[in-house]
Amino acid sequence: MNPRLTAIAGRLKGAVFSIEDFPVIIGRETAATLCLADASVSRRHTQIEKENDQFVILDLQSLNGTFINDVPIKRRTLQHGDRVRIGDSQFLFLLHESDTAALPTTIQFDEEAHAVSGSTLQIKFNDALYLMARDLSALMKISTTINAIRGVEELRKTLIELLFEVVPAERGVILLTAEHAKDDELEFASVFALHRQRGPDQSIKISRTITKAVLQKRESILMANQQGAPSLESESLVRDRPHSILCVPLIMLDRPLGVIYLDTREPDVEFDKDHLQLVTAIAAISAVAIENARHIEWLVSENQRLIADFDIEHNLVGESEAVRDVLQFISKVAPTDSTVLLFGESGTGKELAARAIHQNSKRASKPFMAVNCAALAESLLESELFGHEKGSFTGALVQKKGRLEVAEGGTVFLDEIGELSSALQVKLLRVLQEREFERVGGTKTIKLDIRVITATNRNLEEAVSQGTFRQDLYYRLNVVSLEMPPLRKRPEDIPLLANYFAAKYGKKCNRRVLGISPQAQARLVGYDWPGNVRELENAIERAVVLGTTERILPEDLPESILESASIVSEPATKYHEAVMQTKKQIILSAMAQANGSFTEAAKILGVHPNYLHRLTRNLDLKEQLKK
Repeated sequence: MNPRLTAIAGRLKGAVFSIEDFPVIIGRETAATLCLADASVSRRHTQIEKENDQFVILDLQSLNGTFINDVPIKRRTLQHGDRVRIGDSQFLFLLHESDTAALPTTIQFDEEAHAVSGSTLQIKFNDALYLMARDLSALMKISTTINAIRGVEELRKTLIELLFEVVPAERGVILLTAEHAKDDELEFASVFALHRQRGPDQSIKISRTITKAVLQKRESILMANQQGAPSLESESLVRDRPHSILCVPLIMLDRPLGVIYLDTREPDVEFDKDHLQLVTAIAAISAVAIENARHIEWLVSENQRLIADFDIEHNLVGESEAVRDVLQFISKVAPTDSTVLLFGESGTGKELAARAIHQNSKRASKPFMAVNCAALAESLLESELFGHEKGSFTGALVQKKGRLEVAEGGTVFLDEIGELSSALQVKLLRVLQEREFERVGGTKTIKLDIRVITATNRNLEEAVSQGTFRQDLYYRLNVVSLEMPPLRKRPEDIPLLANYFAAKYGKKCNRRVLGISPQAQARLVGYDWPGNVRELENAIERAVVLGTTERILPEDLPESILESASIVSEPATKYHEAVMQTKKQIILSAMAQANGSFTEAAKILGVHPNYLHRLTRNLDLKEQLKK
């Protein structure tokens, strides 16, 4: 692994920062590991730590937040390719080097088809096995060294370096075939070349004829004194003038993995039969190590893929235990076709959860149709869901497909399902049971292949007991269910959501918003949010639109939030504290004049009784009014 941050936006764009010593502090102070001279960055903004084999990023209670892939975080395990945004700067977190699966274009093969002749020696792979007892010291060193290496690239480099110690080769190349390639599809998929003096060198030219012959026939080849072999004087070999060539196959369980290619252009150096036999024996040992290294790399990539599968695609913001439970539920139900019922208070993100289930299902490439059952009258909703035939009612001038039919192969999300009329409940029950329906005014039965997800903020069990909702439909909808947690039960997510919405609406309104002040953040956390995430979003949008500074201040927030007395961190400013105390005194005085009657006190104050009830709740005056 080579962990590093590559700047893709901001003042440091184009710079690459290696991550070696931990922890890595990112911030505005000059003592930071990575110093960002940016007013929107806190002095100590973010920290990257290493935990076992993973890299974890933590936000150090910065004012403007740390964003991973545009989602605000407090703590998150970094994955290869994650985009980190800190202030106006953006970085890519990278772990791996660029893939080299394709054959490097600078490694060139001789394409001329010439016969293998001249001063040439060929030896079958099986005939060389008995030679493994020879030169035991070199074989033991090579075997011990390469079997301790787990990476294919490192193994190939080390192997060629070891070969240079026992063979007077000037250049060495290891070519590997694609994994699981069939015999009639053998092609080189990756190449590593090394020059004895210059190190890694991708400009080496080698003979395709020789390497293909060794790979297909599984025979080692030694070609000495090539300057005198006219049949080998192809253009590429003449230009490089190799004096000796040695090429051996890499065989694992009678399956060719690739070849080892060695050559030298020194006229006084010549490979002999001993070199051929020794390299063939080394290749027999190396093939096992290469196969093991490739298998380990596959296991690592498969593990990363499985982790990525659990890291589901979603737009839910939050890192609380409640949000993790929701994501775990989504990861389990998304691959299935089961009907899902989402319930919970309004504004908790039921539609976001429904979209996440769809996005991570096998139907993700098909339509997602959302219908609010409370937004339309019964007749219009029936036509919207099931469609209608031409002339089926006044105004039906053409045939129209309904949302269910349009969503064929995909997912239908029915929000506020508790508001569905009795007649439509019967028709929906048939859709769930038989996956078929007729358009309004039609007689043709239409088959469906859809997944149904429903949501409600009503208690459906209570509606069933009251006779307003069909019991059989409830059982068909409630196959698997999830209660979306209200915002007041996950207060640790409020700062993350607030920063997310501040960044979103700052960009949308073309306003520079650097974050939320500590006083305003305290007010947000202290409020109980009866409208949940939707109310928080509206409050932050209002603050962005009406605010005049680069940070959201308490005075930018709605009055209902400022009236809340449940502050969990820093106190409000003196002005807002004075206003709140004045409101309390006015209400207590009016209630005293009205002898405890809310209706009479509301008349005295000139407000609606419901507003007065809300004020007493927000200002926490219930206990004082009881005295």
